[in-house]
Amino acid sequence: MRKILATLVALLVIALALPAHATAPPGLPGDLTSTEVSFRGGGNLELRGSVISPAAATAGRPGVVLVHGAGTGTRREKLLAEAVAFARQGMSVLVYDKRSVGYSLFKRSYAQLAEDALGAVGTLRRQPGVDPAKVGLWGLSEGGWVAPIAAGRSTDIAFVILVGANALSPLRQQSWATAAGLRKAGVGGSLVDRAEPSLYRVIADGGMFPEPKHDPVPFLAKVRQPVLGIWGVHDLLTPPRETPPIMAEALEAGGNRRYAFRFFADADHAAHLTPDGGVTRLPELAPGYAELVGTWVREATSGRAPVAQVSGPDPVQASDSFGMPPTAWWESAAMQLVVVVLLLVAFGGYPVVALVRRVRRRAAVTPVKAARLASAGGLVALLGGFSYLLYLVMTGGKLSVPGPMAGDRPILWLALQAIAVATVAAAAVTAAAVARAGRAGPRGERVRLGLLVAGGVVFVPWALYWGLLLP
Repeated sequence: MRKILATLVALLVIALALPAHATAPPGLPGDLTSTEVSFRGGGNLELRGSVISPAAATAGRPGVVLVHGAGTGTRREKLLAEAVAFARQGMSVLVYDKRSVGYSLFKRSYAQLAEDALGAVGTLRRQPGVDPAKVGLWGLSEGGWVAPIAAGRSTDIAFVILVGANALSPLRQQSWATAAGLRKAGVGGSLVDRAEPSLYRVIADGGMFPEPKHDPVPFLAKVRQPVLGIWGVHDLLTPPRETPPIMAEALEAGGNRRYAFRFFADADHAAHLTPDGGVTRLPELAPGYAELVGTWVREATSGRAPVAQVSGPDPVQASDSFGMPPTAWWESAAMQLVVVVLLLVAFGGYPVVALVRRVRRRAAVTPVKAARLASAGGLVALLGGFSYLLYLVMTGGKLSVPGPMAGDRPILWLALQAIAVATVAAAAVTAAAVARAGRAGPRGERVRLGLLVAGGVVFVPWALYWGLLLP
């Protein structure tokens, strides 16, 4: 038995010591090969990926590492179309599974993601047939913040390709993106002008928005490698008109004029074709995109990178992004939480007391009909309003659908606004009834109604702030 175990262990050790064999991931064409690799990223985390190369690859070929956009644990297959297209341009392409450790909806580090990318670069530089002096980075969306950080840290990176990249802070970009998606769906008024940016500011103030004020400009200024920037003209996640000039200015401030910017017609945020102005992403890359990357990489790695070149049709951007000023004390996340709790107690206390009375079988009190409406309306406006806004924010990166529309207003938002108006009116009627009654009636009932009226008073400025009482 010991000899058998020893033999099995020896075979296992030999198998682990053997180099990775070429495999064919699902969907990989026959003219390409794939080799599985693993490497260490930030925090010594082990990451796994695939190196995709032409089957008839020549020695001394360039290589490129693909850096994902936002998303926890994104699988390498998400970028398979890009990997295949670039490999067919004569490159070896390393695409890896994005980390889920230390990365979530509320927490992430671009510096750590840059360490992951550098680990991938080191691995690709050691692959057979790859010229280590010709390995660069390709970053999509969030990867457009990550790649410049990595490039500024290492001279091992030969070039940088940015697709749908942003030169604005993440908070400003995401707030604009959600608003752009709503406006694309035909939404106007207080929902997009007031409620949506207010929620982003509160989320960021509460520490629930990762890297909200990351400034990409200083990192772009440290990039000395040739840069290729690519945007679809119908980008609804990155302001395509605002970003390129800021990026060019940052590069030139650092003394780097070896950049080329290209806009692609009928293309979206990821430079894929879109049939409806950026809302729907088709599997196909924009025509000429892969060829541009192949040609530019050959030029950049041979010392002939274009200088300050901008080409392609003008991008479509219906509205400007807007700065996100710091929250005042009265609109901070902590104060908003206090107000929400007060409103829940004020509006929710009315039916809770009635339920307790019924359970204890105490004598019924003649109800104030308007008080019931104020209580129910306040709870619906409060909980329904936040639920709807959170839905829009959580799905804003994918151009959420606001629901059925009446003109330029979502019907659900109009309903919440109508409920808010009814709540204020009912609270006013209740206040008048309390004033007429004076000290008449049970003391407990006076306290319950007084609390409800106080909630109505607090509700007015709260609803104005969130746009529920604005057109």
